[in-house]
Amino acid sequence: MAQYEQNSIFEQEKVSNIPLAERMRPKVLGEFIGQTHIIYDGSLLCRAIKADKLGSCIFWGAPGTGKTSLANVIANTTGSHFEKLNAVSSGVADAKKIIDEATKRFNAYGQKTYLLLDECHRWNKAQSDCMLPAIEKGYITLIGSTTENPYVSMTRAIVSRCRVFEFLPLTADDIKRGLLDALKRDKILSRMNVTIDSDAVEYIAETASGDLRSAFNALELAVITTDMDADGSVHVTRLIASQSMQKKALSVDTGMYYDMISAFIKSMRGSDPNAAMFWFERLLEAGTDPLLLARRIVIHASEDVGLADPMALVVATSALTAFQNIGLPEGRIPLTEAILYICNCPKSNSVVNTLYAAESSAKEHPTARVPRYLMDENFPRGTEEIDQPAYKYPHHYGGWVEQQYLPDEVKDEIYYVPSGNGQDTGCRQSKNDKEYVKQPVPNKWFDKD
Repeated sequence: MAQYEQNSIFEQEKVSNIPLAERMRPKVLGEFIGQTHIIYDGSLLCRAIKADKLGSCIFWGAPGTGKTSLANVIANTTGSHFEKLNAVSSGVADAKKIIDEATKRFNAYGQKTYLLLDECHRWNKAQSDCMLPAIEKGYITLIGSTTENPYVSMTRAIVSRCRVFEFLPLTADDIKRGLLDALKRDKILSRMNVTIDSDAVEYIAETASGDLRSAFNALELAVITTDMDADGSVHVTRLIASQSMQKKALSVDTGMYYDMISAFIKSMRGSDPNAAMFWFERLLEAGTDPLLLARRIVIHASEDVGLADPMALVVATSALTAFQNIGLPEGRIPLTEAILYICNCPKSNSVVNTLYAAESSAKEHPTARVPRYLMDENFPRGTEEIDQPAYKYPHHYGGWVEQQYLPDEVKDEIYYVPSGNGQDTGCRQSKNDKEYVKQPVPNKWFDKD
């Protein structure tokens, strides 16, 4: 009996040393949280997982969004063999060993192997190339997990053989669901008499920035470091939650917080440096993440200043980089410089107007064809368009020549309308005299007022 109790205590201790985020990993699809754009009843991914017919794929997204968790669901659902590797610590020899074992397993029993490869963008070309034949023959189904854009960071041969699923940051509601579920389902927390204030749950969910792992870590830290009350209960308040997230709790309610963010943005847009700086400091004093404000400064350097003064974006991104390297409190100085620069700049919203106009038009004409003379000449073409006009190399004409670059379907559309403010003059060389002239035109896509 004593031996049984000792083993039970040992098992409890072992479980308690496993982080909450790991203990809460889902085992079935019904327990998975978030990513409703790819995980829903009848979705391709759900059907493939349930039928155990999932092909090679790459899960791409920020930390704590469910990439490894979904791989864990697949491991518990499939009848195939499951292997795990980390691209940081594994080499070609590790990959070849898994390939050899997977090949033998497939030939002997017809069983395929799933390989979960964490940080898959860290695999080099040699490692990737040795895996290609096994993927193509069906011996191995690769599930790559990465926080980097696979189209940029991974070898093209691997990406072309995989379906890429992008994982988005979780919503605050997703994270709240996960936190409340942990208090009910977790082997450790469910045995404790834990009460958590609603504003504490809200705070963790809002400040986790879409990262459920970070939220779980904060909840667990809050519970285990809070002294029990006289009745044996653990009461987690908003203050305790803010300490566990290592962020200062907002000293304003949610509505006022978003109102101040709006006031900060509109003060920069309205060229009022005094108001912009007041709301900047007010938000910092309220506990706002400075990086959130730094990102808004960068966005508005393009959105509200844009081509009127292209240096605004350079100053804003430099301020963001400086803050990331310096931190508080001195990091506020380069951010202040960027705010004042944006406030003092001439304003133009032609960048976002052009973006949205082109986006709308591109969606309306998904089959628009590239003019023949703009096509890549490295690929063979049919002879039916041989009489099309030849491409005019602008540098042979002094830098500019009149020529149609848009598809025929939208050849007369105009998306970019210069504001005329600052450097946003919309100048180009004319056909006849090659002098730069303003060509302001109305933009049908937007009401300029």
